[in-house]
Amino acid sequence: MEIRVVENLLKANEAVAMQTRAVLDAAGTVAVNLIGSAGAGKTALLEATLPRLGVSAAVIEGDLQTTRDAERIGRLGTPVVQITTGKSCHLPPQLVLRALDGLDLRSARLVFIENVGNLICPAEIPLGEHFKVAVLSTAEGDDKVAKYPMLFHLADAVVINKIDLLPHVTFSMDRVRDDLRQVGSKASVFELSAKTGAGLEAWLDWLGGRARPR
Repeated sequence: MEIRVVENLLKANEAVAMQTRAVLDAAGTVAVNLIGSAGAGKTALLEATLPRLGVSAAVIEGDLQTTRDAERIGRLGTPVVQITTGKSCHLPPQLVLRALDGLDLRSARLVFIENVGNLICPAEIPLGEHFKVAVLSTAEGDDKVAKYPMLFHLADAVVINKIDLLPHVTFSMDRVRDDLRQVGSKASVFELSAKTGAGLEAWLDWLGGRARPR
């Protein structure tokens, strides 16, 4: 019985994700799901990305509590919808679908979904996104790919953030790239600093190439 319950839940999540994808596709909007630990710099990455992007965008912000990250995005003038999950360690697909109602998708070529800070749960929950991006920071250490392989195997892109801290932390870029190969990752890898702007251009070009023309 327990197996059936789990299977039913997975199928329900997939069904809702398909509805979300259909809504996005009808509007010509591409969704990017940002997944990373709390403190990896997901919101800071958005703050650095959105003003430089050159493509209309909107954001769905996921957090256990508070609206602080959504407020940071709102100050940029970017449309944003907050999802507060309470105890849930990932964004529920149903709430993401509902959040689309709060956005004018016709005015947004890209929608960023900032998931709850976690490397495990969000990796296996489909939200209807077109691209999954893993965000890793140098401050977390260089062992995360090996410890949490599912996310990095599934990710379309990996952002290694906070490279400005490399002189001050123990972090091997070669080890991370080797671990990515070991887990079968086909992801594009971007080494950057959301704080200083170093390395952002390649990331911006990648995003711009995924937005659909209108």
